Amino acid sequence: MPSALIDRIYALFAEHGDDRYGEEVDQLQHVLQAAQAAREDGASDTLIAAALLHDIGQFVDGAGLAADLHGADARHEELGAALLATAFPPAVYEPVRLHVAAKRYLCAVEPSYEAGLSAASALSLRLQGGAFDAAGIAAFEQEPYFADAVALRRYDDIGKQPDWQVPDLASYRPLLERLVVRPLA
Repeated sequence: MPSALIDRIYALFAEHGDDRYGEEVDQLQHVLQAAQAAREDGASDTLIAAALLHDIGQFVDGAGLAADLHGADARHEELGAALLATAFPPAVYEPVRLHVAAKRYLCAVEPSYEAGLSAASALSLRLQGGAFDAAGIAAFEQEPYFADAVALRRYDDIGKQPDWQVPDLASYRPLLERLVVRPLA
């Protein structure tokens, strides 16, 4: 049975999918490309769903505009994970919750990673606290979904290509419906 949350997610994409937060692609293109990158990488269904939904928190309470308009981090990863946790398993929402931490982690452990960030990602990195220190690295590596969060972060980085045509949002509905564990009324 389809979840009311999936309907809400699709409505949020319809309302905010054309938004751009300093990237060359809009939000819908970005997440569709991230999900396609996960598909092409042979990722699990839960990680593909996480790639598709990783920025859903940008559409909650104006979080997507916080960096540009207010110079603040609205913690979209937490907002998105909280929304997704109402109907999806941890293998979907935990990588979403951790994808910002994964960026901070990669900046700390891969010297060239930060230089490859888009301008928007570099701005948000500063607002999110910058690269992890040794304690942050160690703590992040203990997270149960650490590896999936790092993979999701790499799909996030791939999903910013203005000329990459990928399958549409409707193509993901059956996958999302299969993953719902707590359908909302």
